[in-house]
Amino acid sequence: MSASPWAAWPAGTDPRELSRSLYVAHETFLETGNPAGPVRTIVLESWRRSMSSGVNPDVSEPPVDLLDDELASYREAHPLAPIMPVVRRLLVADAVDNDLLVAVTDASGRLLWVDGSSRQRTRAETVHFVEGASWSESDAGTNAPAIALTADRSVQIFASEHFSRPVHMWSCSAAPVHDPVTGEVLGAIDITGGDEVAAPHMLTLVRATAAAAEAELALRHLQGGRQLPASRQFSRPPAPRRGPLSVPRGTPPGRPVARLDVLGRTHGVLRRAGQSLSLSGRHSELLLLLASHPDGRSAEQLAVELHERESALVTIRAEMSRLRRLLGDDLLTSRPYRLTVPVDTDVAEVRRQLDRGAHRLALDLYQGVVLPHSQAPGVVAIRAETRQRLRTALLRHATGDVLLRYAELPDAETDVEIWRACLAALPAGSPRRTRVAAHLRRLDADLA
Repeated sequence: MSASPWAAWPAGTDPRELSRSLYVAHETFLETGNPAGPVRTIVLESWRRSMSSGVNPDVSEPPVDLLDDELASYREAHPLAPIMPVVRRLLVADAVDNDLLVAVTDASGRLLWVDGSSRQRTRAETVHFVEGASWSESDAGTNAPAIALTADRSVQIFASEHFSRPVHMWSCSAAPVHDPVTGEVLGAIDITGGDEVAAPHMLTLVRATAAAAEAELALRHLQGGRQLPASRQFSRPPAPRRGPLSVPRGTPPGRPVARLDVLGRTHGVLRRAGQSLSLSGRHSELLLLLASHPDGRSAEQLAVELHERESALVTIRAEMSRLRRLLGDDLLTSRPYRLTVPVDTDVAEVRRQLDRGAHRLALDLYQGVVLPHSQAPGVVAIRAETRQRLRTALLRHATGDVLLRYAELPDAETDVEIWRACLAALPAGSPRRTRVAAHLRRLDADLA
């Protein structure tokens, strides 16, 4: 075992062999109350406290007790808020590149910020390692941030040293952060990922980042910018976060401040003031749903529209928190989730042109189906309704040339009725009739 009780292993240890022995020790402990083989004292004591607290070793569902506006207000007023630029500069950029997560907790173990690899954030949501969740020992069992806060020491937890089995695939290194004046523990900085996070140098890295964070707090105190102690209630209302697409001052009510393009795109593009922002697939779906429902959607409604059933509400809320950080609090509110000002979409523009009978202009705008790779039921419904409205209008009113333009789009390539309408609408002498007739013969053969 490690010479230091706080490090997971000394240099030269084989992580796979250690992981196997810890797994056996953990299983034996759960069955008998005593581990089979050596386990660090700090880990064994934490296992016993976790068991006494009633933590279920078969699930990882720490409560997410701060959401949306409450979470935003709490952490913006928290004394660790000023250290976030330091944490992002020293850890987050490299975490993204190395498929890791970086978290900052408050003194009770609640996760206030979780950043890093988007792939790992998605995986971590399955064990409720999300912003607003309580990862205290009594809620989540043995984990590095909880022990760092309890023991006031930098510590690593490796694989099966976690009390809950679903967390065994993770390892973490955490260090407490102190008030530079009172010495009070304000929270912890944590790095989470695979086996490599339990390597000796990772404990040094997280400890050094905590020291840099404390130096930043000390400098702010000397400059007169001291924050409220962690033990105080945060009564100061936070100023709204302003993202890159926040509402400009003086924007007239009802006027769109941004435009979302989703037709023919696998990822939506948000445009405002000459700037373009490419969104993730999930943020594209969420923003389209919100733009299509001006009265707002609850987390339960979004879960149904994204997943076909009510599930993973914590995942929806985590994604909405990220979307709010991107857009700003003044553009997106919660309970229900709602855009505070209209965001126009290319889908809405196509519909407006169809409503006024301008089917040629509607076709010019129609670059393909809505988010073609999305399987979210709410998006599929918008996709089908938009396509059907355009198709019906063209069948009723369009000339042969306009119909052929639509027929050549991917979503109409096998639409026999559209191709037959093209053949009927094209003039008898048009050279395009031969190509249309040949395509229809291929479709008929495929159907046969």
